[in-house]
Amino acid sequence: MDFAPNPGARRRTAIFFAAAALALLALVIYSGIHSRAVAETRLEQRTEQAAIPTVDVISPQEGAPTQEVVLPGNTQAFSDAPIYARTSGYLKRWYFDIGAHVQKGQSLAEIETPEVDQQLLQARADLDTAQANLNIAKITATFAGRILVSNGSVSQQETDQAVNNLSAVKAAAESSAANVRRLEQLQSFEKIYAPFDGIITARSTDIGALIDAGASTQPRELFHMAAIRTLRLYVAVSRGVLPRRALRCSSHFDPR
Repeated sequence: MDFAPNPGARRRTAIFFAAAALALLALVIYSGIHSRAVAETRLEQRTEQAAIPTVDVISPQEGAPTQEVVLPGNTQAFSDAPIYARTSGYLKRWYFDIGAHVQKGQSLAEIETPEVDQQLLQARADLDTAQANLNIAKITATFAGRILVSNGSVSQQETDQAVNNLSAVKAAAESSAANVRRLEQLQSFEKIYAPFDGIITARSTDIGALIDAGASTQPRELFHMAAIRTLRLYVAVSRGVLPRRALRCSSHFDPR
């Protein structure tokens, strides 16, 4: 007995296979899109992680001691200066000897300058005379200019001479005053003061010694001072021993 195929069954079978094919195609497409999206997400995460800088932290540890180089050196005072006199005379007294610690501004010695003292007395007397002449010249010029000229007692020429004489006398008075100030300053050099804090390393004079501070003679050193609170250290270093940068360094230390 033969059965003829049912046209409806064949249609349903065709539709089923077509639907299955579409579903399979859709699954393949979805799978591809999903895998691509996952791959892009992973790539983005890896890119962000790679963009983060990586820092390695290392804790310092004591290493092996470096090679030590022992070099000879010498120390010198930070300030070292001879003390001279600024005026001529005789040493009257000195207050500090070798090894004494002194402070800046302390008096080290005193010089007796009789010639400068006499010159100062004479200069002050000359200044008094010049001041008196200046006062007289002022009175004469004022009297001649205001009274005698108006009355016709003196001529204009004589009045001009009085004014010019006043200017000359005034200049002489100013010169005398400048000479007094110069000698007073020179007299102030009778006392010798310490220029800085330090120690007396040498004393080359004594009481009664002649002090000659003239420009034509070689000045004589009275004291020698050194500031030893801060010292300079000088070390001769070969270029092959230390780096070049180290050769530019200078060492200072305080022995306190």
